Amino acid sequence: MTAVAPTRPTRWRFSPLGLFEALATPHGVDRYLELVNPMLTVRDLRAEVTEVHRSTADTVTLTLRPTRQWRGFQAGQFVQVTVEIDGVRRTRCYSPACSQYRDDGRIELTIKAHPDGIVSQFLHANAAPGLVVGLAQAAGTFQLPQERPGHVLFISGGSGITPVLSMLRTLCDEGYAGQVTFLHYGYTEQDIAYRDELVALAAQHDNVRLVLAYTDQADGGDLHGYFGQEHLEAVAPWHADAETFLCGPPGLMASVRSLYAERGLINRLHFEDFAPAPIVADRDSTGAVSFDRTGRSADNSGATLLEQAEAAGLTPAYGCRMGICFSCTQIKTSGCTRNIRTGAIDADPDTEIQLCISVPVGDVALDL
Repeated sequence: MTAVAPTRPTRWRFSPLGLFEALATPHGVDRYLELVNPMLTVRDLRAEVTEVHRSTADTVTLTLRPTRQWRGFQAGQFVQVTVEIDGVRRTRCYSPACSQYRDDGRIELTIKAHPDGIVSQFLHANAAPGLVVGLAQAAGTFQLPQERPGHVLFISGGSGITPVLSMLRTLCDEGYAGQVTFLHYGYTEQDIAYRDELVALAAQHDNVRLVLAYTDQADGGDLHGYFGQEHLEAVAPWHADAETFLCGPPGLMASVRSLYAERGLINRLHFEDFAPAPIVADRDSTGAVSFDRTGRSADNSGATLLEQAEAAGLTPAYGCRMGICFSCTQIKTSGCTRNIRTGAIDADPDTEIQLCISVPVGDVALDL
């Protein structure tokens, strides 16, 4: 007769945090803690504004102190910032401008107040020390290579200065000895954010050359007008042997990419888009968009699926609205979509798509 070992009673293990969160359902512990202190969190990552500086008429620079969950960033990456405006939480992406080695653990964001930018306008007008915002961990592949190149060319325009300035500051903190040219475009001298800091960095580091180009100012500066072959040859005749990092408005981005493509140097060009991709809707939009969970549907208007969902009265999550942050990712249960940034067609069922950069091609159903 085979002996059977007695079974031991099952021991249920509860963590104090799990118990508290279960009791706090449906809001979670952090929703209650923020009533006591918005910076007292268990899981949520947040940040407090500690300094505010307005260096130009349409920009605001914020210094943020993140909560303990912050894991740092690599120069060139972006973060998602969430603020509550009129009872609605809105999220946008911004790139830190400080060095990744900043020793106080804080991050610096410079935000341009765009005419139609709800979040940027709000922060420009209302940001003050003590404001607490939501924060996401840094993301993005626009980064310096781990093995630093021998020559570096930075090209930026307007608010696109922030990720490349972070890269420049990081290289300076590392004691980088390679040749660096920083070419920045602005309307006038008054529109150049960080002008004094850039001048100081160039003065402190013999290997750093600063070139300021003004598009709407005839005097002052180093160059005038818009980017072209002449500008490139003048500031970096060695660009074919360098790594180039680009961020700026669509016109500048297109000009630089076109010239590098013509010269067979596109593999030497690294860039980040911070402007919405142009929507190229089909002339004859057909079919309907169905939102399975809510039972709603509408004729396909040719707009992005995010815009069509909002037009149908839905409120899907979103962040950048330009295909960068992936906040609006949802499941397409059936149908065909086109990515407006890449032109790629997706006809597979039950796949994840980004609503903000996907347009329907015929009938499409979403798990929304």
